[in-house]
Amino acid sequence: MAGNAIANTLALVKVRIRLATRNKMFLFFSLLMPMIFLFLFVMIWGKSSPLKISYIFGGILTLTVMGGFWGLSVQLVTFREQGILRRFRLAPVGAGPMLASSIIANFVLVVPFIFIEMLVGRYVLHMASWGNVPVIFLLAMIGSATFSAFGLIVASVTNSMQETQIINQLIWMVFLFLSGATIPLSVFPSWIQHLTLFSPATYLATGFQSAMTHRATFPEILTDSVALTVGLLVAFEIARRIFRWEPEEKVSPRAKVWVVVALIPFIAFGAYEAIHGTLLNRVHSTMDFLDRSDAATPPNANSN
Repeated sequence: MAGNAIANTLALVKVRIRLATRNKMFLFFSLLMPMIFLFLFVMIWGKSSPLKISYIFGGILTLTVMGGFWGLSVQLVTFREQGILRRFRLAPVGAGPMLASSIIANFVLVVPFIFIEMLVGRYVLHMASWGNVPVIFLLAMIGSATFSAFGLIVASVTNSMQETQIINQLIWMVFLFLSGATIPLSVFPSWIQHLTLFSPATYLATGFQSAMTHRATFPEILTDSVALTVGLLVAFEIARRIFRWEPEEKVSPRAKVWVVVALIPFIAFGAYEAIHGTLLNRVHSTMDFLDRSDAATPPNANSN
């Protein structure tokens, strides 16, 4: 049985990769949008500072990895509305392999995008270093799976594409602006900084930024990795349980509570970080490090 499940999952991965490459929404959120943000932020904040570009790049990696959240939810709803999921069900394929194939395919597709962005960052924008590549790869793998699972939950609790888009936009805005991926957390008031500790995107963004700026090691991003891993396990199980194959199957408004349930691990981690954690201290230390580096750099040093 286990062998059949693995074989079915791998077969579905190949199919999902082919279908995803035809999905313009997936390509936009996974590659085009992060590249737009990268050049925009470098022009506004990071020009002439290779170390700041590395910090910015940590946020760009976050946006790239989170792109699967939007792309997969839209793709799955489209498949259900067009009756494509019904065909998969006739295989027969269980919900577990179906969802796992989506997550794996998303990661396989995200890796080349990250590679392209790192080449652009290093050789075009001259960021300070490659960062801690093994840590970056680990965070990309866990983060991609976690946010893909969140996207699958959204797809399972919405009854139409319009509803999916609305919920996606609301959640995406929180991920985008209250994580440190686009706006440094240190500029916010203290109460907002503590509020961001309950967002899964914060753990991904701060992990990437630490790995890029001062090459954080595995022990230093342990909390980020564990939080994202626990979130992945909970989100995947919820998505598996409420998965729907048929467009005729509707969910009640109360079913959307599952989106909140999926955030329980981050509520727990956020409460711990707010009382005993060091994540915000690490955020401020990183910004202080950037400021000191800028102050220590001669005005014309970066022009050579």
